[in-house]
Amino acid sequence: MMRLVSFSIRNATLVGMVAIILWSSMVALVRSTTEAFGPTQAAALIYTIAAAGLWIIRSPRGLRRFPVRYLLIGGLLFISYEICLTLAVGLASDATQAIEVSVVNYLWPTSVVLFSLHANRGRDANWLVVPGVLIATIGVTWAVSGGKILDPGAVASHVSDNPVPYLLAFTGAVVWGIYSVHTPRMAAGHDGITLFFTGVALSYWGIHLVHGIHQQVTVTAGQILVLIAAGSVMASGYACWNIGILHGNVTALAVGSYATPVLSAMFSAVVLHADLPGSFWWAVGFVALGSALSWLGTRSSSVRAIGHRTH
Repeated sequence: MMRLVSFSIRNATLVGMVAIILWSSMVALVRSTTEAFGPTQAAALIYTIAAAGLWIIRSPRGLRRFPVRYLLIGGLLFISYEICLTLAVGLASDATQAIEVSVVNYLWPTSVVLFSLHANRGRDANWLVVPGVLIATIGVTWAVSGGKILDPGAVASHVSDNPVPYLLAFTGAVVWGIYSVHTPRMAAGHDGITLFFTGVALSYWGIHLVHGIHQQVTVTAGQILVLIAAGSVMASGYACWNIGILHGNVTALAVGSYATPVLSAMFSAVVLHADLPGSFWWAVGFVALGSALSWLGTRSSSVRAIGHRTH
């Protein structure tokens, strides 16, 4: 594995912040790749490139010492989350819905908080948790309602046109909450991300061979570049984030991570040429604010969980 040079806390934190910017581009890159290769093949290719990159920069050592329980349970949860998220974006009916389901996925910080509360039986929590969870939930509902925040019928009508992506995104948020809270103890200090990414790539190739849409596509050089960028950004994001959480200010990174839904929506809207109403941006702001308040309400227990990932 490539040895990383030592970093000061400030520089390591800045490198970790780069991961937030990189991951904010993932929805747009995944969606663009999906339009060229189809949802299952695009995901398989992206994760294959990302896994290959991680084997180069974060090759795991001492595999025999990895706890089997961590590899099995943690791996299953990780693979399930990645499949839910990528398919949610890939199966969206258009660019606007792809951005909407990405906002639903950003319920994961709230999910982390709720599972942290359950695991710690409410210890180390304060009153900020309740408004945080409510605000984040309102924001997601607002984002998928077409601006009709207090109309449950509008939400149901909007989602019913193509419910699978929303269901996958919500399921992914729940799964990531479970993974983030419960697997660190199972890991006993080991990092199986590279192995898990390999599992995601293999799973997607299996899904594609069995259930994938095998369409004839004319791939351009530009589409190949976007594909390579998607896989590279995913792997590079993990490499930068790892430096940040190992050597930098984890609290600063956790706070910075709540800008991800805003940055992701902005980047996706530009790249995918999605026409999003002003109410959508207020909704995204609610999601980010609610998540941040939830984190502040359980900072001591959830900051470690949030240290694993932001996108």
